[in-house]
Amino acid sequence: MGSKERIARVKEETRLNILDAALDIVKEEGWNSLSMRKIAEKIEYTAPIIYEYFANKEGILLELTRKGYIILAGEVRAALKKHNDAAEQLEAMWIAYWNFAFKYKELYQLMYGVDMNCCELKKSMPESALVDDLIYEVIEKLIVVENRSEDFVCRKYYTFWSIIHGLISINLVNKGRNEEMNQRILKDAIKGIIKYIND
Repeated sequence: MGSKERIARVKEETRLNILDAALDIVKEEGWNSLSMRKIAEKIEYTAPIIYEYFANKEGILLELTRKGYIILAGEVRAALKKHNDAAEQLEAMWIAYWNFAFKYKELYQLMYGVDMNCCELKKSMPESALVDDLIYEVIEKLIVVENRSEDFVCRKYYTFWSIIHGLISINLVNKGRNEEMNQRILKDAIKGIIKYIND
């Protein structure tokens, strides 16, 4: 391996270490505790080295948000591919979305501003549309209303998202029910919306 390749590999490893350290801090102390100084201490570098990779904390948040959307899109896409029926696809996709929120709690909080000061990063990030587009396409398959408008399909998407995101948010701030009850509520909500999707 040449010196240029080695330098590039070390730089990428350092960048990933910074992101991992940031996420570790958040898991231990919460998003409000994250600072460039704490990241530097965690990976035993000086703060100026961190600034060589990220201009500020928002740059780190942007990269972590992007990472979250990419992981979420992969999990939703995998759920989609397990089924052929559009209703089953949609249910599996929303369940994958739900599971992501609890498996990657801190990333979900960042991506959707749950229980933290919400940032405006999503608007400028194309990765944020990956999941929306996948789910939107399956919803379109289920709608049989003639001459349906774009607003009609959009309304159905936001009905799903509002309910699923609401349930996740309630549980992330520790005010939800037990896991069995959560799963029943989640599946009831998904099946109910699918049943009346053409209304």
